[in-house]
Amino acid sequence: MPPYTVVGISMKFTYAVVTAIIALCITSIDASSNEIAKGQCAACHGPDGNSINPEWPNLAGQHPKYTVQQLEAFKSGTRTDPSMSAMVANVSSDDMVAIAAYYAGQAPKIGSIASDKIAAGEKLYRGGDKDKGIPACMACHGPNGAGNPTANYPALRGQHAKYTSNQLAAYKSGARKTDADRKLMMQIIARRLSDEDISNISEYINALH
Repeated sequence: MPPYTVVGISMKFTYAVVTAIIALCITSIDASSNEIAKGQCAACHGPDGNSINPEWPNLAGQHPKYTVQQLEAFKSGTRTDPSMSAMVANVSSDDMVAIAAYYAGQAPKIGSIASDKIAAGEKLYRGGDKDKGIPACMACHGPNGAGNPTANYPALRGQHAKYTSNQLAAYKSGARKTDADRKLMMQIIARRLSDEDISNISEYINALH
């Protein structure tokens, strides 16, 4: 019995030490990503990932893989924006991962939509438009806009209507090509959307949750 007791105590002690070390490491990573995000990104995207400017995207709750992909696209020039291209020029891959992890853990703030706008946006988001060849947005981005992290389809819920509208317009014009790995699927879909469609979808997404 005594040896068993000693071994049991030793195992418990070892487990406690390992657990404490892991907890310290996680805290350190969280603190690091917190500092990076707040230091480099907060001015535009907010300390909690919810930006105050509707032309700048909310990052709160976004899947980390998607955020990293977009940061890499800005850095490589595949996606262009004067502010972002300059901002990520010296951001390392490790920093991108830390930033993405931090914002993925933040809660998105859901917007609102006028009652007379709900039906039109909901129809396109949930059912698409068969006559125009527009698939339902939720097929990729989920019924509540949470996206699909496995397929790397981004979360959309709570995104500023202005930002979403701008991005759909960029896909439509061909200015944004960050879906090349999916055979420019978003460009094809966006070209089939009227300006009114884009407005309706964007406003609906802003209030989606």
